[in-house]
Amino acid sequence: MEGEGFLIEKVKVNSQKINISFTVNGEQQKLQVEATKRLVDILREDLSLTGAKISCEIGRCGACSVEVDGELVNSCLMRAYQLNGKSIHTVESLSENGLHEIQKAFLEEGGFQCGYCTPGMIMAVKALLEKNKKPTDEEILEALSGNICRCTGYAGIIRSVKKVIQAI
Repeated sequence: MEGEGFLIEKVKVNSQKINISFTVNGEQQKLQVEATKRLVDILREDLSLTGAKISCEIGRCGACSVEVDGELVNSCLMRAYQLNGKSIHTVESLSENGLHEIQKAFLEEGGFQCGYCTPGMIMAVKALLEKNKKPTDEEILEALSGNICRCTGYAGIIRSVKKVIQAI
């Protein structure tokens, strides 16, 4: 293309494909993908696990939260080359045997409205309660601080978390 005396060339980036092996929700996965493909895209496009949502794409909203080796992470920030040998759990893993207690509490206490942030919120609550069965209000707020809800406000979400805490 030419314009204003400059020659602009389209450059195709050479994206290298790699073989990766990891576990998702207890099932071994082996894929060949671009090394820099995001985990959220691998989950959604390659594995048809659409619970993790794509929203901000820069790790600030928490809609794509999953657990990797027991730690809550934003799957939009992890790349394929980081996944080899990892164990990943998505929101889908919680309802393998019916609704999980956290999911029930969100339904019963109005912890969601549109539901877009809900999978990430639920994964954040799960990660919190795995480390601390009786968190304080401050600890609950800290655990949810990486997740943004634009619809309900947080009253129903906090009620949901407290209901789960009472049940365990």
